[in-house]
Amino acid sequence: MGEIRKQGIVNSIITYTGILIGFVNIIVIQPNFLSTEELGLTRILFSFSALMSTIMPLGLGNITIRFFPLLKNPENRNNGYFGFLLLVGFVGFLFFGTSLWLLKPNIIQNFPDETGLLSGFFHMIFPLMLFLGFNTLLNIYCYSLFKTSLPSLLNDVIIRIVSIVIVSLYYLKWLSFDSFIILFVGIYGLQALILTGYIFIIDKPGFRINFYSFRKIGIKKVINYGLVMSVASLSSLGLRYIDTIFVGKFLDLSMVAIYSVAAFIPTIIEAPLLALEKIAGPKISDALARKNNEEVKKIYYDSSLYLLLLGGLLFVGININIHDLFKILPRDYSMGVNVVFMISLSTMFNMATGVNNSVIYNSEYYRWGVGLLYLLIVLTIITNILLIPVLGLKGAALATMISGFLYNFLKFFFIRKKFGLNPFNLRSLQIVLLIMATLILGFLLPSTKSGIADIIIRSFIVTTVYIACTYYLKITPELFQLMKKFIEGKTGSQGIFWRRKGK
Repeated sequence: MGEIRKQGIVNSIITYTGILIGFVNIIVIQPNFLSTEELGLTRILFSFSALMSTIMPLGLGNITIRFFPLLKNPENRNNGYFGFLLLVGFVGFLFFGTSLWLLKPNIIQNFPDETGLLSGFFHMIFPLMLFLGFNTLLNIYCYSLFKTSLPSLLNDVIIRIVSIVIVSLYYLKWLSFDSFIILFVGIYGLQALILTGYIFIIDKPGFRINFYSFRKIGIKKVINYGLVMSVASLSSLGLRYIDTIFVGKFLDLSMVAIYSVAAFIPTIIEAPLLALEKIAGPKISDALARKNNEEVKKIYYDSSLYLLLLGGLLFVGININIHDLFKILPRDYSMGVNVVFMISLSTMFNMATGVNNSVIYNSEYYRWGVGLLYLLIVLTIITNILLIPVLGLKGAALATMISGFLYNFLKFFFIRKKFGLNPFNLRSLQIVLLIMATLILGFLLPSTKSGIADIIIRSFIVTTVYIACTYYLKITPELFQLMKKFIEGKTGSQGIFWRRKGK
């Protein structure tokens, strides 16, 4: 797992840099520089566009991960796969974009829009949908070439920095709101242009499609897989954005803003999983194609253990500091405290189950995974419809938590039954107990009455205890050896701390 670990570390560094920038953007800049209605509008536009852009490529993202290893051939420009990618993506945009335009009156009338912002800017969904859809395809093409760092840097860091600049320019009244929305959408168009240029640097993509190579694999097989996984991708992404859309339907744009800010915070926990999946997915697909089950097992087991350990620390850090964190925001946003806790619980369990998506959806059992998603999306819609009108923002968070727990439990059960893999063991239990103990410790620590000081002191103490326990309990052998070498700093028989003491 050397290459996966190396790129996973790089991606994690990039992702967490992006999370830090995104934190400043979502928690500090946007709530204070935009009204709740304006912020809510950007979230609704993005959520709609993200959902549409998921089905727009007609499953090409999953097709690329599953079948590109069989078509990859640099000598003949990878059989024109890049051209196939762009062609099908554009056809999908024309079809679903036209459908969305015809449904516009029905969509608008189902959302409270006292300010007229949504109806006035609904047309911006179409270019944003196009850019997001092609960015997804271009990113996955890069991942399939095992080039993940620059796409991650663009998506997690550059886009967020430019977003801060645009919001700040609007706040300073250097931009009209119309110009702000145009530039907000244009960021993703710039991302698509940069990714396209990068692909031409690292690869020699071809536009002339070699249909003979596709026939060798089985065109019907590819199409069926793509269509099935297209719906699966929509269902999976729906878990991330459908709650925001239903908040907009049953409440208003202000509540969308509050919910979106609160729901963003738990994404910090999930960042290592997203970083690892970028390289683990293609690697597992390649291992399954070579029938190397031991490699699949190692990636799955290691991902569960290390993600649970790291996710646990992040879970504790967020929830022991959440009240002080919300003091940074305008008062109305304090309604989102319980949202953070509920969604972070679900996210924590998602981390604990490792790269289960990569195992299921790159195997012959992908249809079973799709079936689970069908069941899940129905549950998600029903729980949102039932809970949001009664519980408001808490109802949306509870619906997300229920759906996330059920989905990951079913995936865990399925992998155990079909693959005979169970990543949980005594070390997993030790990590769970460590999470609970440090969470209690964090809540028991006294307050200094200063929010920022409390966050710093509390986080330092809890992190120190967490890392020390991880080391002395030897929960993760490889990490223990790495920490041991760092502490000893050995050169010959002397450690760095001993040498300093000798001085």
